[in-house]
Amino acid sequence: MKKKILLIISFFLIEGIIHNLGHPVTPALVRGMEIKDYMFGVFFAMMSLGMMIGAPIWGIIGDRGHKKISIIIGLTVYSVGQFFFAYSGNQIWMVIFRLVSGLGVSAPLTLLTSEVIESSEKQFRAKNLAYVGAATTLGTSIGYWLGGFISTNPYLKSILGTTDLRVVFLIQSLLNFVYVLYIIITFREGKKIIHITNHPSFITSLKNITKIDITQLLFFISLFFMTMANTNLNKYIDVHFNILGYTSQDLGTFVMVTGIVSLITTIFLVPLFAKARKQLMLISIIQITSAVIVLIVFRAEHFLLFVYTIYMIYIVFKTIYQPLEQNYIASGADESRFSSIMGLRQSFLSLGMFIGPLVGGFLYNEKPLWLFDFSSVSFIFGVMFLGLIIIIKKRNKITE
Repeated sequence: MKKKILLIISFFLIEGIIHNLGHPVTPALVRGMEIKDYMFGVFFAMMSLGMMIGAPIWGIIGDRGHKKISIIIGLTVYSVGQFFFAYSGNQIWMVIFRLVSGLGVSAPLTLLTSEVIESSEKQFRAKNLAYVGAATTLGTSIGYWLGGFISTNPYLKSILGTTDLRVVFLIQSLLNFVYVLYIIITFREGKKIIHITNHPSFITSLKNITKIDITQLLFFISLFFMTMANTNLNKYIDVHFNILGYTSQDLGTFVMVTGIVSLITTIFLVPLFAKARKQLMLISIIQITSAVIVLIVFRAEHFLLFVYTIYMIYIVFKTIYQPLEQNYIASGADESRFSSIMGLRQSFLSLGMFIGPLVGGFLYNEKPLWLFDFSSVSFIFGVMFLGLIIIIKKRNKITE
């Protein structure tokens, strides 16, 4: 594996840790401020909206050769947004600063992913993307665990002052600036060979990313539904743990276990599935199985037992899915526009992350089970669009 790929994997690991420190304490912070539970979904949705808006813009800038400075600016904006989200003390300002955080964090998510694709040989692309996904998941798990630990451990609470949950976000912002320094020192963006003498204007580039093949558009729509399902599961399982009486530490431990499962899956299973020829069919099977698992787990009487057993199968499938979908998108993209197409991908992801929690928050307030049923239905809708792609491709072969 190239040293550059290893470096970027370390970026995703560090980013996963730092950017998830605040997540296990956010439900308690929101409740402590006497803000209604549905706002938890609104806060997450606004960050996703910022990512949806920012990702294609950062992607176009990245294709024009300004990745490093864009990543640094984006992470700095993220730090500012997270700090003021916690300390503004007003839910309207909290919504605004979550939007700011999303605009900032979309830069590293988009540009570091495109850098992995550009720096990987085609036969190793899916495997490298899988390692990136595993690093992110492992980092997320460690971040959740640390966030829960420093906010519940009596000794650390007295030293760090995390009895005030806002301090967790202050720590997150400061650590993120250290991460920015690490990127400044170590990251060198690749020098792409440009086959055109003049770059198109920014507006032209923004228009061009919408002119994609119909099958790729259908895949993006499928990705939107899958993301809605995954996001609601990831975010509202946080709230579900809290409502069922489990602590932030319990949640952090659970997410830590999911990270370990994801890492093992990446090392031993993803390389095998990456070699599969009929990957669209494989993705469809993964998502149908995920829908069934969700229907079973959240109806189980012994919730904790089921999330540590059957739900882990879903975590395995989710880990396999991400590098497959990223590789599928990259395989149909122009090599000179990887950042732009990954920015468009991030926009569809963020759209799912935006709409999902808004709908999910309403459903969860009405009846928690409805939210998880909605996730199952979203998985099935995503599979339906994959089916359309398979049909179109078969018809194109017959025509040829």
